[in-house]
Amino acid sequence: MGETGKEEYKIQSFDTETQKLLKTALKEPSNVDLEKVANIIVDQSLKDCVFSKEAGRICYTIIQAESKQVGQSIFRRSLLNRLQQEYKDREELRTRSLQAWICYVTFICNIFDYLRVNNMPMMALVNPVYDCLFRLAQPDSLRKEEELHRIGEQLEKMNSQRMDELFSLLRDGFLLQEGLSSLSQLLLLEIIEFRAADWKMTDAAQKYYYSEVMD
Repeated sequence: MGETGKEEYKIQSFDTETQKLLKTALKEPSNVDLEKVANIIVDQSLKDCVFSKEAGRICYTIIQAESKQVGQSIFRRSLLNRLQQEYKDREELRTRSLQAWICYVTFICNIFDYLRVNNMPMMALVNPVYDCLFRLAQPDSLRKEEELHRIGEQLEKMNSQRMDELFSLLRDGFLLQEGLSSLSQLLLLEIIEFRAADWKMTDAAQKYYYSEVMD
């Protein structure tokens, strides 16, 4: 986390001008319009799930650079305002584009994973992330269960009651939902066991699940 090798960031999908803007934001954030940068990152994250996984690292680096350079948090505030806006419209987003919805969940989980205030996850994101994961655990959405892996342990520490409720829903999905593919059932079982093992996956379990997925 917080790596600053600028060439490692996956921003090749942007046009030349936008790439230049992002590179400047990563190095000298006070020299660019950070609200514009935040909107560019969110817009791209809603279109490109591969980028949405990279975006958390980019946002973390910009926030750290801005804090060191000018001691402000314009980018973080702009980013959270935009995430809040998308959160309010999440059902409309899901209806309009399931792919954009999955990208949004991937993005907000990634942001939760990377962004810290006083070395603690951001409280403002805890319930929105839970709400998104609860939505993913509904019968019509059991398709992106692996999002729980990276953030499960942190979320449980922040609100264990909602995690209990979520896993009750996942167990019902595993036991009661008809028509789930073998892969979906396998992923659900993996997540249930993952939490039961205190969010740690043994080498044997990992070998079993991933060999089954590959087969």
